[in-house]
Amino acid sequence: MPQFINAKESLVVDALDGLLRASGGSNLARLDGYPGIKVILRTDHKPSQVALVAGGGSGHEPAHAGFVGPGLLTAAVCGEVFASPSVDAVFAAIMAVTGKAGCLLIFKNYTGDRLNFGLAAERARALGKKVAIVIVRDDIALPDIAQPRGIAGVMFVEKIAGHYAAKGWSLEKVAKVAQKAADGLVSLGIALTSCTLPGIGREDRVPEGQAELGLGIHGEPGVDLIGFEGGKHAANLIADKLFAAARPARSYALLVNNLGSTTPLEMSLLTNEVLKGPHGKKIKLVCGPANLVTSLDMHGFSLSLLPLTPEFEVALKSPAAPLVWPGVKLHAKPKLVKLPAAMKARPAKASKNPELAKLVDKACEILIDAEGKLNALDAKVGDGDTGSTIATAARFLRDHLNTMPLARLDQFFAAASGSFTRSMGGSSGVLMAILFAAAGHAAASGASWPKSLQAGLDKMMAYGGALPGDRTMVDALVPALAALVKGESVQSAAQAARAGADATAHMTRARAGRSSYVSSVKLQGITDPGAEAVATLLEGLARR
Repeated sequence: MPQFINAKESLVVDALDGLLRASGGSNLARLDGYPGIKVILRTDHKPSQVALVAGGGSGHEPAHAGFVGPGLLTAAVCGEVFASPSVDAVFAAIMAVTGKAGCLLIFKNYTGDRLNFGLAAERARALGKKVAIVIVRDDIALPDIAQPRGIAGVMFVEKIAGHYAAKGWSLEKVAKVAQKAADGLVSLGIALTSCTLPGIGREDRVPEGQAELGLGIHGEPGVDLIGFEGGKHAANLIADKLFAAARPARSYALLVNNLGSTTPLEMSLLTNEVLKGPHGKKIKLVCGPANLVTSLDMHGFSLSLLPLTPEFEVALKSPAAPLVWPGVKLHAKPKLVKLPAAMKARPAKASKNPELAKLVDKACEILIDAEGKLNALDAKVGDGDTGSTIATAARFLRDHLNTMPLARLDQFFAAASGSFTRSMGGSSGVLMAILFAAAGHAAASGASWPKSLQAGLDKMMAYGGALPGDRTMVDALVPALAALVKGESVQSAAQAARAGADATAHMTRARAGRSSYVSSVKLQGITDPGAEAVATLLEGLARR
C-alpha cells in the first residue's frame, strides 16, 4: 500500500522535524543526536518543578511528542515505529530536563519500555538524579494476565501528573498521585482492521463482518474476533466491559481515543452512544473524541475510564498548552434552541380554484406518464432516475392539491415550493423549490403569472449556476417563458421549449448538472432529460 513517506528508516525523524517546524516555536526543541536519540523537549521548563518524561515506540502519534508543553510533558522520548527508544535516548532526556525537583518517568507496560526506561533511570540515579517511575497497565483485554498492557489511558496519568508538577508538588507527591491514577485506570479497544506498517504493509486478518476485540496498539492480534453489529453495539460492548472492571465510584472520566483512521463522524457517533447509554449518567468528564494514542492507521477506537476523585477532577479540568491536547470537558446533554418563528409558520389555508386545479392535475398526469421515457433518456447521460424523480414530485403535488391554497397565485406558488422540497430529491427538487418560492414572492408583489415564473427562473439560474447553452432544463425553460411573458400562447411556448430541448442534443459539453460529468462523446445526439421534461410538459398542455 503506497504511503506518503520517504523511507521507513527516516520516517520518525522526518515527522518529528515536521512537528517542530509547524509548532510556531512553542518553546519546543529536540536534543541533538539524531537519529539515535529522538527527544522532543520544552525549552521553558523550570528546574524547580518536577520534570515529566514519557515516550515509547513511534506510530502512536500524537502521543507522546504532541503532548510536550505546559501542563503536560516536559520531554517525550521516541523510538522507531512500535519499537522502544534506546537506553541512551531515555537517559539523554532525563539528564536534559531534570533539575533539583527530580524527574518522573511515565511509560506503558511493554517489555522493551520497562527495560530501556528502567536502565536509563538507574544510570541517572547513579549520577545523583532523583527519578521516580510510574508504569501504566490499563488494558483489561486479558484480565488474568500478569503484565497487562498499557494503552491510551496513559494520557490521564500524564495530565494529572503534569498538573501537579506545574503546581510545584514534590516528586514523591507527583509520583504518588500519578500511580493512584494508573492503578484506577481501565481501558479497552476494538478495531475493524489492523494497521499498515511503513514499508511493509497490512495484515488483513479481520474478516468482513467481524471486529477484533482487545487489540494491542502495535498491530498485534486482539483477544478475540466478534461479530460486528454497528457503532452502537461496539460502543456499548466496550463500555459495559469497562464499567464491570472499574472500581466503584460516584463519577468517572472517559477518554475516547481514535486508533488512527476512524473518521470524525464515527468517533462522534461512538461518543454519543456511550454518553447517552446506560452508563452515561456516571460519566462526568470527557476527553475526546480525539487522536491521542493511535496505532498508525488502524480503523478502531479505545475507551478509557478513570474513577474520579477531587484531586483527579481538578487536574484533568485544568488547562494545558501542548500542541494537540484536546482538553477535558464536562459531560453535557445537547442543548436545544427553539426553531425560528418562521419555521413554525402555519401554511396558508386550503382554497379552491377549479381552473387552476384542473391545469395542475393535467400537468402532473403528463409528467407521471413521461416517467419511463425520461428515465430511459437519463440512463444514457446520467443515472436513469430523472423520470422517477419528477413523477414522484408530481404524484405528491397531485395528492395534496386539495389541501393547497389555489385561490391566490402567490400562496399556491409558495405551497408548490414547499411540496418540491418535501418530495423531489437531489438538486432538481431544490432548484424547482427556488423557482416557485421566488415566483410566489413576485406574484405577491402583483406580477402576472408568466412574469412571476420568469422571476423564479432568474433566481433558479442565479443560485443553480446554469445558463442557456449549458445543456440543462434551462435551455427549454428560458425560451418558453420568454414567449409567455410576451403574451404568446401555450402552443408557442411549447414550440419554443421543444426547439430549446432539441438543441441540447447537439451540445457536446454540459457545463452544469449531472451530464457535466459525462464525456462529450456520450452526450452527442442525446437530448437533456430535464429540458425534455419541460418540452414534454408544455406540449402536453398545449394539446389538451
